[in-house]
Amino acid sequence: MTVVEGSAVNMTCRVEYNDNTSLQWSNPAQQTLFFGDKKALRDNRIELVRATSQELTIRVNDASLSDEGLYTCSLFTMPVKTTKAYLTVLGVPRRPEITGFTRPALEGELVTLTCTTWGSKPAANIRWFRNDKEVQGSKEINATGRSFTVKSSLQFQVDRRDDSVAYTCSVEHVLEVHYTPHLEIQNSQRIPQEGQYFKLECVNKGNPIPEPIQWFKDGGDLPDTDRMITDNGTYRCEASNDLGTGRAEFVLFVYAQVTTPPPSPAPPYPTALTSTLVLTVSPCSPSSLCPSDPNALGQHGPDHALIGGVVAVVVFITLCLIIVLGRYLARHKGKRRINVSPHQED
Repeated sequence: MTVVEGSAVNMTCRVEYNDNTSLQWSNPAQQTLFFGDKKALRDNRIELVRATSQELTIRVNDASLSDEGLYTCSLFTMPVKTTKAYLTVLGVPRRPEITGFTRPALEGELVTLTCTTWGSKPAANIRWFRNDKEVQGSKEINATGRSFTVKSSLQFQVDRRDDSVAYTCSVEHVLEVHYTPHLEIQNSQRIPQEGQYFKLECVNKGNPIPEPIQWFKDGGDLPDTDRMITDNGTYRCEASNDLGTGRAEFVLFVYAQVTTPPPSPAPPYPTALTSTLVLTVSPCSPSSLCPSDPNALGQHGPDHALIGGVVAVVVFITLCLIIVLGRYLARHKGKRRINVSPHQED
């Protein structure tokens, strides 16, 4: 939060779930300001705005430069939970004053003009103008307590062209805001492939300047390269300052290197035929009479199995008839022999 010196600022702390545990605001010196709705520090500038089990809001009136710093809101659970807010108090620069010009200047005289402003925080910037055109002067900054005194000098040799010329100094106050780190991971290649160079860069912004960046992989410390089984995983970078911690994540998936394998030699014809077909194709001649589809043979040509069955039945019946006929002839011949024998004896 940022407030101009002499103005008022509200500081609010909220919690979603609370079992009636009191919230507490503390100043940068770790002095308790309010514990729930109970005021702890005797400072008439600080007052209670709202106090519930889920919110504690206080107001700092007539803010001074000494109020700047890190404020802490605490929830006294087990363990204690805290959150922090940095209050920036801007010192307004006082109206600038120009010194060094007390009488009319003589042509050819060396004149030095000095512009001074004080009470600024951060240090103000002074710019010089000759009529409407900016000219450069020297600059000097001195710290006076929590604010700054800024001086800028402009030195030049006057001539008749400087008669009735307006020299102006302008004070600019640059706003400085403190905020938590904001991190972003940038990669050198959109789709990394195995064996290629790949770089992850963690870019962070924060004020005050964040502490050194730390890298993690899959929720733990980043292992040594020699100990890493695979580069795939979730990479996280973190950086912190007084206001908090910022983090960013990047999921790395390495694609296998795409190569074109050499063509495989064609297997011998019988092997390919056996692996794709389970039928044995009978030979036929001439080849032009062979159907293109092996299954078409049973649909448009004679059924060899049926013909074979018929032939077998005919052969079987023929054999049976021959056997029956042979037995019949043999028996008939025997009877004839028996009947002839008595006549021969007589």
